[in-house]
Amino acid sequence: MKTEEQPPKSKWIDKMSNKKALKVMLDNQSEAIKAIEFVLKDIDKVVSSIFKRLYTYSNSRIIYVGAGTSARIGVQDGTELLPTFGWPQERVAYLVAGGLRALTEPVENAEDDVLEAKKMIDEMKITSSDVILALAASGETPFTILVVNEANNKNALTIGISNNPDAQLQKLAMLGVTLDTGFEILAGSTRLKAGTAQKICLNLISTLVMSNLGNVEDGMMINMLPKNKKLRKRKKIINKLLSFNKL
Repeated sequence: MKTEEQPPKSKWIDKMSNKKALKVMLDNQSEAIKAIEFVLKDIDKVVSSIFKRLYTYSNSRIIYVGAGTSARIGVQDGTELLPTFGWPQERVAYLVAGGLRALTEPVENAEDDVLEAKKMIDEMKITSSDVILALAASGETPFTILVVNEANNKNALTIGISNNPDAQLQKLAMLGVTLDTGFEILAGSTRLKAGTAQKICLNLISTLVMSNLGNVEDGMMINMLPKNKKLRKRKKIINKLLSFNKL
């Protein structure tokens, strides 16, 4: 089912009390989990492929690609890799439609600007060692499609994550993940359960990849960066527990 389709009239939240609307919205959000459950095998393949690429090449990068909500979710996932797992900052990059300014404000026609996408790709200097994580709820965003096309030409590992079945993005990427979340309770607003599903999917992928790369031991973040009082205290606890476990 296409994400832009309208929900049945019985689920129009503007016709409900706040109490009922909140319950309906929450139930609708829970469908993001179901969408993930259907594609765990695909996500498993993605994790294995990313691990292999990052482990094989010491200069390989994870490059998040997207427009609008999808871009913001990708950047959120990527920026947490350094403090959580100690993953080098120079091995994470972003290709955001409209540039970094688009993370906090809408940029007109950004997702349709293929010329800007081409310019960004040239500046990024994508190679065969890189991993491209491309997200688009519709799976048809021109900016994101062009980036994946160009990255394929450079033999990078391309992964397309979309919320629409049979979208161009999944067919074009080397590996595709379809998070079929169906209609949004606010028609066309993919910041809702489509975005939730994308965030969960990236959580699973990045956490397991980083774990497989040796950044997790006994369920603890052994390479986290303790940059504040709370984290310095947590780091001491982790080190103490690791020492105890090895006795």
